[in-house]
Amino acid sequence: MWAAGPRAAARSPRARLLIGLLLALVLLLAWDASGADLAVAGWFADATGFRWRDAWWTRGLLHEGGRVAGLLALAALAAHAFWPTAATSAAAQPTRAERLYALVVVLLVAGAVPALKRLSLSSCPWDLALFGGVAQHVSHWRLGVPDGGPGRCFPSGHAVTAFALWGAVLPWRHHRPRRAWAIAVGVAAAGLLLGAGQVLRGAHYPSHVLWSAWLCAALVVAAALVQLWLFERLRLRGRPLP
Repeated sequence: MWAAGPRAAARSPRARLLIGLLLALVLLLAWDASGADLAVAGWFADATGFRWRDAWWTRGLLHEGGRVAGLLALAALAAHAFWPTAATSAAAQPTRAERLYALVVVLLVAGAVPALKRLSLSSCPWDLALFGGVAQHVSHWRLGVPDGGPGRCFPSGHAVTAFALWGAVLPWRHHRPRRAWAIAVGVAAAGLLLGAGQVLRGAHYPSHVLWSAWLCAALVVAAALVQLWLFERLRLRGRPLP
């Protein structure tokens, strides 16, 4: 994943990542255009609301517990940035600069994507009159059009608790690619699980979760490309990474 090496060898992984992001964007736009969000929300609710909105396993375990798990993962990432674990060899251990860069990326992504919610006029599914609220369903693409509800629900901030941790892949992609892939898959599974819990509660539509995943992935890929450029400049100048 994001393998280092000669320029000719590095182009292909980077190109695959960008193509993957583009294909994911096309699929996500197709989901939005299908109108499936409202249909899925209707599977878990009726005119009185969402049946699992306050269930212990959706609210307590996946929502509150997911937030705590995300904070613990962030604390572990910060600890590793300053006090790395022992490695079998120097080549298998990311440098301090790589570890700190990953921590900064995670923090930036974790803050940037939820910040979009403050600008959103889209209300949550549980706010819809169809499910016992007051709002009308308005696509989040109809910018500037209020739906009669409180808004500030797009994209999913809770899912970013996990998806932002894709930044933790960055220190390992050159040194231990298998570990990088394991982290990437684990983060994806955790993000989708937390997002599914919010969909079941009526806090978000599936698209809210998927857009959070795509935005986090796009930001982390952009950070990886910046890292390649920045660290290459330092090496060319003969300045070793700390």
